[in-house]
Amino acid sequence: MLKAAPRPLLDTLTAPVEWVVSPAPVPYEAALAAMEARAAAIADGAAPDCVWLLEHPALYTAGTSATEDELLDPGRLPVFRTGRGGRFTYHGPGQRVAYVMLDLTPRGRDVRAYVTGLEDWLIGALARLGVSGARRPGAVGIFVDGAKIASIGVRVRRWVTLHGVSLNVTPDLEHFSGIVPCGLHDTKVTSLEALGAETDMAHVDNALRAAFEDTFGKSAASGSGAP
Repeated sequence: MLKAAPRPLLDTLTAPVEWVVSPAPVPYEAALAAMEARAAAIADGAAPDCVWLLEHPALYTAGTSATEDELLDPGRLPVFRTGRGGRFTYHGPGQRVAYVMLDLTPRGRDVRAYVTGLEDWLIGALARLGVSGARRPGAVGIFVDGAKIASIGVRVRRWVTLHGVSLNVTPDLEHFSGIVPCGLHDTKVTSLEALGAETDMAHVDNALRAAFEDTFGKSAASGSGAP
């Protein structure tokens, strides 16, 4: 029997994606456990795809490509080793983290197209907030006038995505000085607040959701808590 060719990323959604927002900062280890449990349920066909919006307490995470010399101030904040791609990044209050758990099997199992979709999503959300974001050749993430405003780090297990993106809304940017952010030396980090843009988190979430639907397809009704 001939196997049907995978359809393009934007044409393969089979059900609305669940959208969950946590109203209070979520400890990193608890978030990781909840995310992995939900991804496993998606892979088993027991739960729909999900986007989880949250904030973390102040901390650093190290991706699979992180090196010790990029942690410039080891005692400053807790450090968590994680299985996502990428290097060191900062998470903390005022930064919107979006964990994206999507089944890539009906989307053609194309990880590169998925990452491109994440970039398109962030650029679209920033545009809705009056900010012109852009890619930078050789770097992962989104930049505004050369300064990084959003990071991307993903992992795929059983063709279900884990981790996702983070967008700087009103974080303490000084904490980025404790690391080499995403391995990018001599690259500034910025935020919506530093740019004088919209910083109300509800408005940011609305922009993220609208841009997500433009890129990946329709979302289901929002919920609160954890996935």
